[in-house]
Amino acid sequence: MRLRAPRIEPVDIDRLDEEQQQALAPFTNPDNKVGGGRVLNIFRTLAHAPKALNAFLGWGSYVLSRRNALPEREREMVILRTGWLCRSGYEFAQHTRIGKDCGLTDAEIARIKAGPDAEGWTDLESAMLRAADELVADHFVSDATWKALTELGDKGRMDLVFTVGQYTQVSMILNSFGIQLEDGDRPDPDLDCA
Repeated sequence: MRLRAPRIEPVDIDRLDEEQQQALAPFTNPDNKVGGGRVLNIFRTLAHAPKALNAFLGWGSYVLSRRNALPEREREMVILRTGWLCRSGYEFAQHTRIGKDCGLTDAEIARIKAGPDAEGWTDLESAMLRAADELVADHFVSDATWKALTELGDKGRMDLVFTVGQYTQVSMILNSFGIQLEDGDRPDPDLDCA
């Protein structure tokens, strides 16, 4: 974690104004099942800007949905690599749990930290991780990596760029606002750098 305390405190769920209530309704409304009735610290923090939160949720729901051409497991690999490269302890903790739910093993998560040249990746998996590296470092996928991603097709390559872009932004938000881990989440010791 970059910061040991939030720079922007999460809103108090019991003291929301009307706009904040509407923005957080997908999480707080008992008829909705988003988040299991739990409002994560990221959303409670973004509720300070309810209109931005609404837009953020719209785009984020695309990236995390089946509309994204990347299979769930591979999507989570790319998200974890992006969170790792951005040094986002919150992101890495959240998506370690989500990645395991999507089939990633502890060994694979350790290899994600090692990067695209670690032994054990398929050619496509390595290319996906390399694309994340290139996008975070240079905001561009090289011709060689683009070609190695051919199996994904144009939509899959677009969705890979969308995913890395979304989670680079999310990591900037988490790191800069000092959003703290959720109760029960543990920081990766390699990202606990505060």
